[in-house]
Amino acid sequence: MLRTILTVAGKPGLYKLVSSGRNMLIVEAIDATKKRQPIHATDKVVSLGDIAMYTDDEEVPLWQVLENVKNKCEGAVCAIDYKKADNEELADFFAEVLPNYDRDRVYMSHVRKLIQWYNILINNGLNEFVPEEEGEETTEA
Repeated sequence: MLRTILTVAGKPGLYKLVSSGRNMLIVEAIDATKKRQPIHATDKVVSLGDIAMYTDDEEVPLWQVLENVKNKCEGAVCAIDYKKADNEELADFFAEVLPNYDRDRVYMSHVRKLIQWYNILINNGLNEFVPEEEGEETTEA
């Protein structure tokens, strides 16, 4: 699911990949507007499935971090206001979500963005973060 959810540099929010064409992608905003727009080859686009968070040991995929946030917030929207929370509050929250995160390479702006993305996904009914391949392996084991 996270492979088709995109973030576009310079544009707020998250987008769902609808179609791809020659030198562009057609994306739909993940919000109430559901506005569709083209994203050209010159725009920097990153799939949420390609993002990972730094820890002291290795990188943890974003889906696993989002799943941890979902468990902490019990599947509801995160109670922390990422816009108004101070860095200490964000650090305490993230330490509960990912205890061994790399405090030198994970900035509080990353944690704010994570909470913002989590809230966008939950508010729009996208709450299954485990990739299908991972989910199948877990059920077999």
